[in-house]
Amino acid sequence: MNPSIRIGTLVGGHDAVRVIPQIMQHGFESFNLTFWQSTGNLDLAETAKRVRDIVDEQGITISAVSVFGNPLTGTGDNADTLASWERVIDHAQLFGADIVSGFTGRLTNQPIDESIPRFKEVFGELARRAADRGVRIAFENCDMGGTWQTGDWNIAHNPTAWEMMFNAVPDENVGLEWEPCHQMVSLIDPIPQLRKWAPKVFHVHGKDATIAWDIVKEHGVHGPHEFVWHRTPGFGDSNWADIITILRQNGYQGTIDIEGWHDPVYRDELEMTGQVHALNYLKHCRGGSFVPNPV
Repeated sequence: MNPSIRIGTLVGGHDAVRVIPQIMQHGFESFNLTFWQSTGNLDLAETAKRVRDIVDEQGITISAVSVFGNPLTGTGDNADTLASWERVIDHAQLFGADIVSGFTGRLTNQPIDESIPRFKEVFGELARRAADRGVRIAFENCDMGGTWQTGDWNIAHNPTAWEMMFNAVPDENVGLEWEPCHQMVSLIDPIPQLRKWAPKVFHVHGKDATIAWDIVKEHGVHGPHEFVWHRTPGFGDSNWADIITILRQNGYQGTIDIEGWHDPVYRDELEMTGQVHALNYLKHCRGGSFVPNPV
């Protein structure tokens, strides 16, 4: 295996002990454990032990532990999101992970600018907590249906917002959980963006997109016709060989973890067919298996 970039997939944290033994045989080299809004009553220490018992002897890593919710509001179903960030930061090292990721949150239905002071307050403290534990924080670049002016989940979906965020919280252990798909849905070219922002990319999600430029040119992006689809890598428009090259040129030695369950074709009974194709495709794009040079 090439030691510099591993290829893995996302697994729900509550399901990890059940799911990982069923799918690790396909050749996944890492797993990103995810939680939606809350870790709930899950015993993270016990879960970490059970997960490590499964993956360690196979040489598989837990790349990141994630909480996807809105930690800035603390209301409704997000009431436990901030506390879950704290718990996951405190337990990440037990999983063998040094990255905790998720959405920034935002002040609901307010422009991104209005969320920056609260973001600075919450993640300034979380960044210090993480640094004390040898953990890095990475924000996924997903808009969750939001725009610059309004939204419910995340401000970290636009490079102008990234500038504001990292000026507000300049800690070196705060960065991005990047994927091309979330930029392509906004018609951003991911390649020059990655070239510029690669030093701030701590974690990569393996998700692609297909843009129907014929529909964009005829109907625009506000008409009744879909013009972009989330795709599993290997079925979308991105050149993953270029993406991996740029990552390597910038010293990236993390993982690319496939974010499935979005492809309009390779879904339902074809979900793992698509994910295993993506796994092998991304391994090919990194140059295949590691081959040592002659002595």
